Amino acid sequence: MVTLTLLAAQQKTPLKHWCFENSALIRIGRAADNHVVLTDSLVSRYHLELKKVKTANGGDSWQVLSKGTNGTFLNGVLVIQSPLPDNCLLQLAQGGPTLQVQLQEVTEADNLPWEEILGEKTKAIAPIFSAQKSATSSPTCTHEGNSPGNQFCIHCGQPLSVQQTIRNYQVLRTLGQGGMGTTYLAWDAAGLITGVPQLLVLKQMNADMAKIAKAQELFEREAHTLKGLNHPGIPQYYDFFVENGKKYLAMELIHGQDLEKLIYTTGPVTPSLAIAWMIQTCDILNYLHSQDPPLIHRDIKPANLMARISNNHIVVLDFGAVKETGTAPGTRIGAEGYCAPEQERGQPLTQSDLYAIGPTLIFLLTGENPFKFYRQKGRNFRFDMTKIPTITPQLREVIDHVTEPLPRDRYQTANELATALAACQY
Repeated sequence: MVTLTLLAAQQKTPLKHWCFENSALIRIGRAADNHVVLTDSLVSRYHLELKKVKTANGGDSWQVLSKGTNGTFLNGVLVIQSPLPDNCLLQLAQGGPTLQVQLQEVTEADNLPWEEILGEKTKAIAPIFSAQKSATSSPTCTHEGNSPGNQFCIHCGQPLSVQQTIRNYQVLRTLGQGGMGTTYLAWDAAGLITGVPQLLVLKQMNADMAKIAKAQELFEREAHTLKGLNHPGIPQYYDFFVENGKKYLAMELIHGQDLEKLIYTTGPVTPSLAIAWMIQTCDILNYLHSQDPPLIHRDIKPANLMARISNNHIVVLDFGAVKETGTAPGTRIGAEGYCAPEQERGQPLTQSDLYAIGPTLIFLLTGENPFKFYRQKGRNFRFDMTKIPTITPQLREVIDHVTEPLPRDRYQTANELATALAACQY
């Protein structure tokens, strides 16, 4: 049995698993016909092969054969052909993706407990389960050689530290804390959600918020909304439950960085990238607005837009403020500088989500709060972009159009806005 685990670049946390029970050859590369496909520009189309070979005493062993133009590193050493040891790290090119390799024999004793819980499908992933058994009962790993920032042991794959266990989820660390709740990085060691162990986000509603009816409504609305959606630009819903009187929402962990932090860290981006991101956001908004009844996100802003590390595609976060069209006017929700006038009055429309694309573009291209460029013009307030050199006249016209004070004067659909933005890329 060969288990390959793709590790995150910095934290070295598991991103994805592949298990091969009866294979004698495993091809890894960028081309779609590989057994393991890694879509990274540093990875060659057919980068390397793992081969099972006969040893002199008649047993079996594994070898790695590098074919990539950027090289393959086995535990940090550049190799062309080499024996493949257990619990080793393979990096495809300097700075490229890293795979942890585990070579294990599968016994009936290892399989049985997990088969009783999950059924026959666990046979294909038993090594991962067996590696995690002791993590549930003894979460602190004793192996040496792990970097201080690692979440998982590079030798056995177990969590190095578990803060607490909530139902089936091991809480590794706190990701964020706000007025509504606390967000944790959690580990589903038993793979009860998708069939394989994985990292996920676990949101816990704060105890003081649980006493507020509106807060409970928004928290439960996010869970209900995500459960009914299926789009690569929206975090996948996993679970919603109550434990010890506290409400929890488990959902997909998006490996990336939100655009607000990204801009504050690295500075403004190029117009072509900003426009590409907003076209992707329009695609997600079109999906939401096409639901029956249409869904309005109500909180589109850079902090709620995340770029995935794997493909730089946008994911829309935070669905706690989602509202169906046609319902009664409600609470004013929205960020200053990004909120449309009608949304300020508690009367959001699908065009209100489109309005937020305009100030988001301004932020991406300047690194400044768009409210800084909000000026009175006649009887209304508008965004003044005349002194922003990276905003071309054509893009300025699009932003002016989508941020018109009256919804009827804006682009009416996300597809219409996306088409206008695409024309600014030429």
